[in-house]
Amino acid sequence: MEVFFLLVLFILMIGALSSGFPVAFALPGSAIVSLGLAALFGYLMEGDISAYFHEGGPVEWLTAGVTNFRSLYWDVERDTLIAVPLFIFMGIMLERSKIAEDLLVTMAQLFGPIPGGLGISVVFVGTLLAATTGIVGATVIAMGLISLPAMLRHNYSRPLAAGTICASGTLGQIIPPSIVLILLADQLSSASDIASTARKAMYKDATGEFSMPSELDIVSTSAGEMFMGAFIPGLVLVGLYMLYILVSALIRPKTAPPVPYEGRFDSRFWFGVGLSLIPPLTLIFAVLGSIILGVATVNQAGSIGAIGALIMGGYRLAAGKRGAYFPAILAVISLAVLIITLKIVKINVRMISEPSEVIAVIVATLAVIGLLVAIVISLWRTYKIGNVLNGVMIETAKTTSMVFIILIGAAMLTSVFRGFGGEVLVKEFLMGLPGGFWTQFIVVMAVIFVLGFFLDFIEIAVVVVPIVAPILLMDPSANITAVWLGVMIGLNIQTSFLTPPFGFALFYLRGVASKIVKTVEIYRGVVPFIFLQLVGLGIVGYMPSLVNYLPARIYLTSEASPPPMNPKLQECLESYVFDRYATEDQALLGVADEIERLRMDYLPDSVSTKLDSVASSIRSTFPLIEEVKLAHTAKAEFERGYRALHKKVRFVQKQSKRVDLRIEDVDQAIVRLDRGEESDLSRDELVRSRELLFAQRQEIGSKIPSEWQAQNEAYLALLKDDKKKVNQYRRNVDDGYMALVEVRRLIADTPALIDIGPELDRLYAALQILEPDEAQSQIKKLRSVLGQVDGTSKIKSKLNKSRKAFKGNNPDREKGLAEMGKAIDLYLAEVSWRKQAFSELTESLYRIDEALSPTIGLRQQAQMTEEQALYAASCRAGHKDVSLNF
Repeated sequence: MEVFFLLVLFILMIGALSSGFPVAFALPGSAIVSLGLAALFGYLMEGDISAYFHEGGPVEWLTAGVTNFRSLYWDVERDTLIAVPLFIFMGIMLERSKIAEDLLVTMAQLFGPIPGGLGISVVFVGTLLAATTGIVGATVIAMGLISLPAMLRHNYSRPLAAGTICASGTLGQIIPPSIVLILLADQLSSASDIASTARKAMYKDATGEFSMPSELDIVSTSAGEMFMGAFIPGLVLVGLYMLYILVSALIRPKTAPPVPYEGRFDSRFWFGVGLSLIPPLTLIFAVLGSIILGVATVNQAGSIGAIGALIMGGYRLAAGKRGAYFPAILAVISLAVLIITLKIVKINVRMISEPSEVIAVIVATLAVIGLLVAIVISLWRTYKIGNVLNGVMIETAKTTSMVFIILIGAAMLTSVFRGFGGEVLVKEFLMGLPGGFWTQFIVVMAVIFVLGFFLDFIEIAVVVVPIVAPILLMDPSANITAVWLGVMIGLNIQTSFLTPPFGFALFYLRGVASKIVKTVEIYRGVVPFIFLQLVGLGIVGYMPSLVNYLPARIYLTSEASPPPMNPKLQECLESYVFDRYATEDQALLGVADEIERLRMDYLPDSVSTKLDSVASSIRSTFPLIEEVKLAHTAKAEFERGYRALHKKVRFVQKQSKRVDLRIEDVDQAIVRLDRGEESDLSRDELVRSRELLFAQRQEIGSKIPSEWQAQNEAYLALLKDDKKKVNQYRRNVDDGYMALVEVRRLIADTPALIDIGPELDRLYAALQILEPDEAQSQIKKLRSVLGQVDGTSKIKSKLNKSRKAFKGNNPDREKGLAEMGKAIDLYLAEVSWRKQAFSELTESLYRIDEALSPTIGLRQQAQMTEEQALYAASCRAGHKDVSLNF
């Protein structure tokens, strides 16, 4: 019966959406009605309102929907969706202030003379508007009103013109900043948590270990990563659109003839091009650049975009009037002064001491005041001229409210869907498909594509993604990243604006296009662009590095990047360092020889031993590397034949596990029947069903090949040997380099050790007259100071014994002085060799450290170099099959 009410839920939702009922109420309404019907029929037919739910009851699942929404969007640490109204405001302000119109006219004049130039200019402007507004409706309407008449007037093919405008308008869904990317990031963040839990359970089932290595965990995503991940795929799509228009114009010149510019390409023309192009490009750089450079979060970048759009709107609305550009110029100067001031002086208002810092604070304050004045003037202009600000704020509030109400409804709908066991059914269906991950992925993408014919992008993002994303993310055979999955879904969802019969871009253009353009021609025009989007989808799917590289690069080259010791970086960094070993082996062996020459007679045995261990570690590294390579090769060769067997057996085991779950359900039904509870089936029927399930399980188990056990044990042995060899290599280089670091610290602390000498002598003299309590206190303070210098443990031990001699009811002053004298003797011996080592070995040890840190010492560095970070980003940009670990 759960399946029946699941169908009721879908029929109600599709019926409500098809009838034009508002989405914001269709989603929660369908959930509440179907939930109520299930509870009512459960009460009437079974006497239990929870009878027709997969588990739990109607109250629990309805409450879970609201709680789920609250936990996701009212959590102070989960602020992703704050960016939504900011980017909506930015887009609507740029559209209402006619900056989009200026761009269209100017770019048409610039590109018009080349074949297909007018169409290419529409794509170019669509790209710029996508990167500044992200509002599909506004972009399509603006281009439909301005560019479509011009294209028709110059004899462009009507289908091509309509298709170009519709497709270019939808670029705002994939080119950042994009509302759909923010929503997908939010949904995928939750899906990643669910998938991570499921993958850990898989690892435990497969290995019996409770802790899964972090390098096997799911890679989650954020709105900033989604923006960066979608940037290159968006440009790929733009390139495909432009290439199609150009090729179409060259093959069939009549479809897109060149449009000569009637004016002259003089300085006035180029000034107009710059005035139309530079401000939007500056805004794009300010918004996306601040995220890429790590200067701002997505929410802060949204604030930058909103303020930038406001200032741009302020000068555009006042165009032709005196002082029209004053607020923009004032804002630019204020920002320039502020940036230069912060570059010269690091301002900390709480710790101002120098006159230069006082001047810097005053200058920065004046710059901020100037920026605020520019913003206030722009606000006033947009409010007074055409009441633009009022309209923008109303539209922003409407759109934002619509998005959040849909999110609430989707949370309730998803919860009820899970209450009827829908998530379990989808999971079993997808995981039961032959072909593994890629079959599941293609089916999901096909379903999303078909749903795009009928549903809006928001419904798909907030209803479908939470259900299917955890299933795809948890699969270790593809080991995809959440950002790649999000961009792929985003590209697919983008087609929902173009696909008949409910493609919104088609409706937007139909509303503003002249009657000469027939609806059928609009539909015909978008078909090639839908095909191009699918081609773009295939390119990005085949080359995941197009998505993964930029977010990985930005993260790994930022100040917040993980250290080289991070487990997720080990495989990539070892590949990098092994390549360096191959070319630097002789140089490193030369370093080992140099270390042996540093063994001076005056060095203590402990220091000489550490230097010997460094040289020994360098020489041992190369044989260990060969052992690691041999282990890697043996494992890789075995995996070629073993992978298919492993995949087949795991698939059979999953089928067997599903049968086991059904057997458990039957067993529970028998127990309930024995307790006197009612059941749809008799006890004999349940027993017979149980016997059939046992037979089915036995039949499934017989499909496991006989060689599985031996092959699995052989692979596990190879895997264990591979890990052992890698760990031996890592321990060798870590121990060797850390020995060098310890010696360097010892010698580098020599000046600090020398500075303690006078205090040690003063205390020794004072101990003869100090009271025991005061003596203990002074010795403890000195011991604490010594604790900050490396290699002073023996001296501290004697000080501690001296302090103890002064403790108790019968303090022994003579013993305390004797132990202090021993501490001084140890101190003098320590200072003697350290002073000589400090003057003779410091430079050599620094040079050795510099030679070893990129290779043998790489794992112990605080941060990767740029070269290492770029290599790691490129290495991690692909997807690696890790299913053999499960």
